Amino acid sequence: MITHKDYIQRCIQIAKLGLGSTRPNPMVGAVIVHNNKIIAEGYTSAYGGNHAEVNAIQAVQDKTLLTEATLYVTLEPCSHFGKTPPCSDLIIRNKIPNVVIGCVDDNPEVAGKGIKKLRDSGCHVTVGVLEEECKEHHKRFFTFHNKKRPYIILKWAETTDGFIAPKTKNENKPVWITNKISRQLVHKWRAQEQAILVGTNTVIQDNPSLTVRDFVGNNPTRVVLDKNNTLNHTFSVFNTEAKTIVLKEKTAKTICQAIHKHDINSIIIEGGAQTLQMFINENLWDEARVFTGNVLFKEGVKAPKFSGKLVATETILTDTLKTFIND
Repeated sequence: MITHKDYIQRCIQIAKLGLGSTRPNPMVGAVIVHNNKIIAEGYTSAYGGNHAEVNAIQAVQDKTLLTEATLYVTLEPCSHFGKTPPCSDLIIRNKIPNVVIGCVDDNPEVAGKGIKKLRDSGCHVTVGVLEEECKEHHKRFFTFHNKKRPYIILKWAETTDGFIAPKTKNENKPVWITNKISRQLVHKWRAQEQAILVGTNTVIQDNPSLTVRDFVGNNPTRVVLDKNNTLNHTFSVFNTEAKTIVLKEKTAKTICQAIHKHDINSIIIEGGAQTLQMFINENLWDEARVFTGNVLFKEGVKAPKFSGKLVATETILTDTLKTFIND
């Protein structure tokens, strides 16, 4: 027998189709069920477009069925005017009698107000189905609103003997530790997150573009640390392919505060070692993705030191990818 949990799980699945395009809005999924049959689905459109509930309701061919249907959604329907009208008003207008919600929206502009509006209209509302799974799915959104900073992903590649970069090199470009497939995966991650950050030394030594080239998706906003006004605009991070923000803040905390003011809800910290270690030392990170390549440097720049809970290990041809969370 199909249960509320099954339908909310389906909502989470389809919500992920919006990863990388809805930012800074949450990627919500919605399913409409009539007589134990899914009659429509929807997920959040690219930023400025329809929310998941709107797309699901619009997808119902026979709107008369809505008066006997149940709407399932990963996150509490909004109750305020933003880029679009309130979803709770649309649900009430279409006389949908039952709404099942994964988790409450912590955004102060919503925070239970959407649920109250639905219940005041006579709608039967169930809250907290697969709540932890929905909160995990919406981790970027919740981190932004609750901690007043972006969801922070640390990423680096290290050699088998524990180095992140060679001691010396002859050209201002990266020395690859990982294989081509791993590097393509990194570009996919860039498309999924709202921003990417590097320090001054990485710009000078590697001259990276920090764009999405080996995967289809949006370029992240580039955040460059330049506390001593060292960088000039001949570096690739200042080309026109993506937006670039230059920060002069000197601590991870003040950097996070500045990024939060730019409405960025997720960011990849790509290094180098000094920048990564700064975030680790201030305990300002949520997730770490660490590649180990089949390469030996024997000497060089040591990889960052940190402690976290290992949650996944993956083999990518000659590389090993380990994912940690800050618990």
